[in-house]
Amino acid sequence: MADSDGEFVYGSDDDVVRTNDYGTRAKGKKRANGQAGRGKERWEQGVQDTLREGADGRLLPDEEDNPEAKKRKRLRQDTKPFQRGIIRHVVLVIDQSEAMLDKDFRPNRYLSVLKYAQEYIGEFFEQNPISQMCVMGMYDGFCNRISELSGNPNDHITPLRKLRDTRQGDYQEPRGSPSLQNALEQCRAALYHTPSHGTREVIIVLGALLSVDPGDIFATIRACVKDNIRVNIIGMGGRLKICQEICARTNGGDETVYGVALDQLHFRDLLMATTTPPVIRQTTASTAQTNTTTTVENPASLLMMGFPSRITEHDATICACHGALTRGGYLCSRCKAKVCALPATCPSCGLTLILSTHLARSYHHLFPLRNWSPVSWDRARKVGSVECFSCLTPFPPVPLSSPAARRESSAAQHANGTASSSKNAAAEDPDAEEEHAGAEAGASESSRYECECCGCHYCVDCDLFCHEVAHNCPGCLSGIVKGGGDGAAGGEENGQTANGV
Repeated sequence: MADSDGEFVYGSDDDVVRTNDYGTRAKGKKRANGQAGRGKERWEQGVQDTLREGADGRLLPDEEDNPEAKKRKRLRQDTKPFQRGIIRHVVLVIDQSEAMLDKDFRPNRYLSVLKYAQEYIGEFFEQNPISQMCVMGMYDGFCNRISELSGNPNDHITPLRKLRDTRQGDYQEPRGSPSLQNALEQCRAALYHTPSHGTREVIIVLGALLSVDPGDIFATIRACVKDNIRVNIIGMGGRLKICQEICARTNGGDETVYGVALDQLHFRDLLMATTTPPVIRQTTASTAQTNTTTTVENPASLLMMGFPSRITEHDATICACHGALTRGGYLCSRCKAKVCALPATCPSCGLTLILSTHLARSYHHLFPLRNWSPVSWDRARKVGSVECFSCLTPFPPVPLSSPAARRESSAAQHANGTASSSKNAAAEDPDAEEEHAGAEAGASESSRYECECCGCHYCVDCDLFCHEVAHNCPGCLSGIVKGGGDGAAGGEENGQTANGV
């Protein structure tokens, strides 16, 4: 007998049928379909918020298609020069457990991580050409080595590409649970023989919320601290106390190296942030007699390197690195052994072999290019800049009156009002709101960005290119007088010369 609330027929969510007191069917099925439709609308709305159409008709992520968003994020980075270890030895550990089959990352976590790992390896060796990397995977409580420690990005990208291809025999379905202790022990075994002048780093991508450890993981953490191994962890499921403990103890108390990805773009940002070399920490020395602790700066150490030239042979000879027949290569500056590609370590004498361009590309980490300041309309009107100093792109024309002047006149009209009326006046001025929001976000209201050394004005595209690719200011390199060129008015005030530093 049906009660007053109706009688339910149990089944699937879409087949729920409710009978009311009148013997007729209620709209339970339509309600279920309506809920499914609203869920579908929410899913489509999430995709629309993540993707947007580019200029060529392709769907691009919002961050990649918005240069102003990139600039706002870059302006929050610290450009203070530090002593950094530009010779890095990094082990990338990828979680291959069952937790990586979750579909919160499309198509799933595992395939997304493999995709971004390939992109990360290319960017890593672009920013750190004289460094070396090794890739490992952890599953079923084990840690398997995917690629050996090498400075050639193809040695790491090729195995990762095979892991993604289901048609090849190297494809491995995620299974089991990860083990942080076994992963750290394997990383210690791969990094113990690296020279002391380079950094030892471990980057772990963890998707699971547990770790199957065979022993005391805190003893492993103490061993990592003793061996000067830094551990960075990027979580995908949640924040774990043990991961926070590992990162804090291996990085001198710095917990910022442990982050949890909110979405795919955030995961990419966290992974790409590790391409910057870490800051060399100062060592502490304690005196037993006075019972005091003093900070000692790390002394600079000299490293012998070879700069060989490429040769082309008429007859193929065997290279010392792979044992393969090649007609070209590089001869070691010390023992004349032939290697295929640079940078590399000579297999015969152990000399580090690089090109001069590799050393130059690592130099910008030690002395980064300072951030350029946004230019207000008043500054643009005073300088009179009409085009970008680098690419000659025309700037937006300067208005006759600035938003600041209009805001001051509006404030003068409402000077006899209360604090609430002044807020209403500010809300009625859209230009003032846009200027305030742009100043907080770091974007320029005039689409101009000024170098503080030479005083030249640039567009946002040249700003991004100079800070992310060239790492140099065109105005400073050309010896422009401060405020010269487009900024002639500023040059009359101080008349200082930029020397490119």
